[in-house]
Amino acid sequence: MKNSTMCYIKKNGKTLMLHRTKKENDIHEGKWIGLGGKMEEGETPEECIIREVKEESGLKLNNPKLRAILTFPKFKDDEDWYVFLFTGEDFEGDIIESNEGDLKWVDDSEIFSLNLWDGDKLFLKWLEDNRFFSGKLVYEKGMLIYDDVVFYDY
Repeated sequence: MKNSTMCYIKKNGKTLMLHRTKKENDIHEGKWIGLGGKMEEGETPEECIIREVKEESGLKLNNPKLRAILTFPKFKDDEDWYVFLFTGEDFEGDIIESNEGDLKWVDDSEIFSLNLWDGDKLFLKWLEDNRFFSGKLVYEKGMLIYDDVVFYDY
């Protein structure tokens, strides 16, 4: 089981997206995704996403908002992945060159025209509901074969 984080950083009607083009043997090669990565031993999800955003973009993320927990059964190397999904609007610093791909501020109206994972298209829409949710996305050979979501009201 792998624990990881992902964040969609927003500013002025745009979202910072990462076009994965630079890593070898990258399961995300050619896809546009949010920033994030695997949790290190002893890290909280918040500590992880702040570190990952800094490493990948140079930005210091303040007050990330936990919006969802996503489950990806047997996503890579037959391992289950659990992703703590964040959004963020409070950040400082300047964007650096990422060693994982190309960073770009994309107009929110153009996000769904990018080469996204099919599951990402779903949870990005689920985020619009503004409620915390738990989602399950099952892929087989890179194809989404099942999805489910539970929204929570508090």
